Formats: sequence, C-alpha cells, structure tokens
Amino acid sequence: MTDERIFRNARINSDGPLVDLHVAGGRFSGISPGIENGAGCEEVDLGGRAVLPAFVESHIHLDKAFLEEREPNLSGTLEDAISITLALKKTVTKQDVMERAERALRMCIRHGATWFRAQVEVDPIVGLLGVEVALALKEKYAGLADFQLVIFPQEGIEQQPGTEDLMREAMRMGGDLVGGIPYNDLDAERHLDIVFGMAEAFGCGLDFHLDFADDPRVRNIESVAARTMAAGLGGRVAVGHLTSLGAMPPDDAALVIEKILEAGISVLPLPATDLFLGGRGDAPPRFRSLAPVKDLLSAGVNVAISSNNIRNAFTPSGRGDLLELGLLLAHALHMSGASDRSLVPELFTTNGAKALGVGEGYGLRPGCAADFVVLDSLNFDDILIDQPEKRFVVKGGRIIVENVSETSWREAE
Repeated sequence: MTDERIFRNARINSDGPLVDLHVAGGRFSGISPGIENGAGCEEVDLGGRAVLPAFVESHIHLDKAFLEEREPNLSGTLEDAISITLALKKTVTKQDVMERAERALRMCIRHGATWFRAQVEVDPIVGLLGVEVALALKEKYAGLADFQLVIFPQEGIEQQPGTEDLMREAMRMGGDLVGGIPYNDLDAERHLDIVFGMAEAFGCGLDFHLDFADDPRVRNIESVAARTMAAGLGGRVAVGHLTSLGAMPPDDAALVIEKILEAGISVLPLPATDLFLGGRGDAPPRFRSLAPVKDLLSAGVNVAISSNNIRNAFTPSGRGDLLELGLLLAHALHMSGASDRSLVPELFTTNGAKALGVGEGYGLRPGCAADFVVLDSLNFDDILIDQPEKRFVVKGGRIIVENVSETSWREAE
C-alpha cells in the first residue's frame, strides 16, 4: 500500500479557500487548492470539513486513570485526593495499571489526541512499575501516538526517602523530563534544589505541578522562574495548575507574569481538576481560582491545557476529549464569546506542541508530520461551541480512527 495520499477539500481556517492536503512519507508535502494527483495515489474527500492539527495532551496521568471507580473523593479536597490515591497505589499491580492506562489512552486517541506528555509516578510504594507500563505503551502504540515521559514524585521526595534514587533510575530507563511537586514535600525550596539538580545531571527539561491553591500568597513560581533563567532552561520548563496566580490582585499578577515570560516557561491550566478541587475552604469566602489565561496570552506566555486526570480522586470526570475541555475552560474564563473562542483550540494544538518542544515539526505546514483531526463541521469558527464529532484522526498521513455519528428523526405521525 502506498504511503502517499491526498485529503481533498479541507477547511484549515475560517476565511480562506478549501485546500488539499498532500501527504507522502508521513509528512505534508503540499497544502493548497487543486493539487494534481499525478501518481494516482489514494484520495479522501473531506467535503469541506474543518481540520485542526493533532490534539496534544500536554499533561496527563494515565497510570491513575479510572481509580474513581474504586474510591471516589467525596470531600473534593486536594488533601483527600492525595491521601485516597496514596492508599489505592498500595493495591495496584502492573497488569492493573496497564489496563487502566491503555483504556484512557485509547479514549484520548479516539478524541483526536496523538501527542502525549505523560506524568509517570515513581516512589517506594509503586517503585518503577509505572515507568515499565509507560515504556510498554510507548512501544505498543508507536505509529499511533508520540510520548514524552515525566518522572514524577507525587508523594514528594524528602518525605518519601528513596524516591530520588528511583527517579534517577527511571530517567536512565527512558524518562524524558524531571517532574516536581514542591507543595507536597517537606520543604519547597529543597525540593526545587533536588529536581533542578537532577535536570542538570540528565540534560533535560522540567515539568511541575505548581502553586495549586486559591491563596494569592502561594508563589513558588517566582523561584522556579529565577532558577529556570539561571539554568538556561528557557522553553524547557512547564508548570501545571498555577491557580494561585488567578487569585492575585491584577498588579501583583502582572509582575509574576513578566517573570514567567522572561523565563520562557509554559503554563498549563488543568481546568477539570482545578475547578473540581478548588474553592473547598471550610468557611466563606469560597472561590475557585484558575490561571488567568487571557492575561497570560496577552503578555505572550505560551499557555496549553490538558486533561490531567481522567476519573479519579483528582478529577472524577473526563473522556479524554480536549475539545470538550476547551469549552469548559472557555465558560469558566469568559472565553466562549465570539471574540475569544477562536483562541481556545490553539491551547490544545499548537501551544501544546510548543510546551512539548515539538513545535518545529508540528502543524498544518509542508514538511510537518501529517498528524491532524478532521472535525464533522463545515463551520470553522464555531467548532468550540458546536463540539462536533472527530470524523477522522490521522497520524503520519494514515487514518487511525474513524468516528461516525448518526441521528435518525422519527417524526410524530
């Protein structure tokens, strides 16, 4: 079978003409109207449907997916999410983790995601089990999905002795980035000392769970930004959550945003988790803060969104559908109006790719990997609010998922 094909009549923007997508060798070789089929290769007529680059799950915990089925987080607090998951981790097996992670992975791919940065937990409780599962999935799904693995100390490092050595071994096994969670350790600055030192030793970037609080006084981001600049890691550090930034007075937040921009840090709000766990104080005033996406974007900071967790104590919902998650964020941050909603798909496509550091080879441009999603919509401007089916998911120029949605009307007689 030839690896060359033409996807005809694609709508890749709101106001330009329909174009043909010519694919050869897994990459776009041409994107323009009326491409000739001189080689007699396969053709697929997209019928004017909207096309986006492949969706990017830039921060996801596959190894903790579906644990909500075993024990839900009835209080909805971050503290209980951590404690429930810690207890459940003591009962998991490699086969169990593999089955749940693969179930979540296939759900994400079905909804258009073919690029992943997976957070892989490492500690004395689960050892290197999660790393073994992630590496096995990476091999099994080669050709369907691209993976980066973050070696993540969910339970802290100093408060779980032995974790640092396990993290180093996990990096040698195939980890791509060092993870950090300073708010869940004995001392946040010592935690940062360890993970930045480890990143230097392995010559890699870092990915943090950071400042997950409704308290504007929580601002470890300033230390992370200073350390990032000192280490010359601009463009190689991402921070998830950062909800405390949304709780700060505008002038304070603007100063912090300047530091984030100068450091070249990507910010990853995780709206399903942030909205579920936030605002759980015992007494008024109760509010839920989110990273201020519009302010960050206006300043020039790279912002991406992701599922984070799927159906566990941190996030009881989720279908691995980033288009759906984008609408959730848009509603929460007043971005669903006509002037803002066109910005949202970039948060899980081009911006997600930039956060992963793969932006040069990603996108709807000749020479880029032919990874894209065909939406069952003829209206490019309203894809966020229409929530259309992902008609085709394409990886390397090959259709890997086809979704068909049909409605039959039975009129009253």
